[in-house]
Amino acid sequence: MFYEPGKTEHGLPYDPFKACVIPRPIGWISTLSPSGTANLAPYSQFNNLTFDPPYVMFSANQTPSAAQKDTVVNVEATGAFCWNLATYALKDAVNATSEQTPPEVDEFEKAGLEKEDAHILSVHVKGMPTKVPMVKASPIKFECTHYTTLRLPGNPPMGAVDVVIGKVVGIHIDEGVLTDGRIDVAKTVPIARCGYFEYTAVREVFEMKPPGDDPDRHTGLEGSVKGNREIQRRRVETTRGIGGSR
Repeated sequence: MFYEPGKTEHGLPYDPFKACVIPRPIGWISTLSPSGTANLAPYSQFNNLTFDPPYVMFSANQTPSAAQKDTVVNVEATGAFCWNLATYALKDAVNATSEQTPPEVDEFEKAGLEKEDAHILSVHVKGMPTKVPMVKASPIKFECTHYTTLRLPGNPPMGAVDVVIGKVVGIHIDEGVLTDGRIDVAKTVPIARCGYFEYTAVREVFEMKPPGDDPDRHTGLEGSVKGNREIQRRRVETTRGIGGSR
């Protein structure tokens, strides 16, 4: 089959587009409003962008009334957000926080989740610095500062999509999910969004290294900051060797 989105009908009883791009990691994003209300919501269009320094993004469709989601409003107003790993053990809470509620509702309280303060991020609430909350039970968390928002045009009634990009300035990892110095998927069991209302729980992994033995390429694929800095050090030394001391 073939169809042109927005031009021709696909002829299926359910729209297939989102089900084609799976699984999608979940951006369980926590923020604090300028008035001090905690917000927590999952976004299934989330990913990392690069690793040195690390950046992440999440995409939020505007509401059918063309209003920005509370998460985006808070991020742009305060300049900060946190990402919390959505796990199978927390799936019911993830689902509970997906409900669209008024901005004065604290989704942490609504879902029965205990908060944990960010180590670095704080925003001004009524003139006082206040730490951004995170999901205490989540085993991996990122503290992020707002870098930019890209607004993509969309069709009515939503009208636009807000793509929020943040720089990761702090990373929390529960030592209980590590095995031999590596994050163990079997211990975190993250959930990911599939098509329609389907999710998957990641419990198994397999290793497949790319062809070739270029260690620099492997450094990039691993996302090794230490390795990346070592590559840069060698390049600087080589340049100095060619051009002489400066």
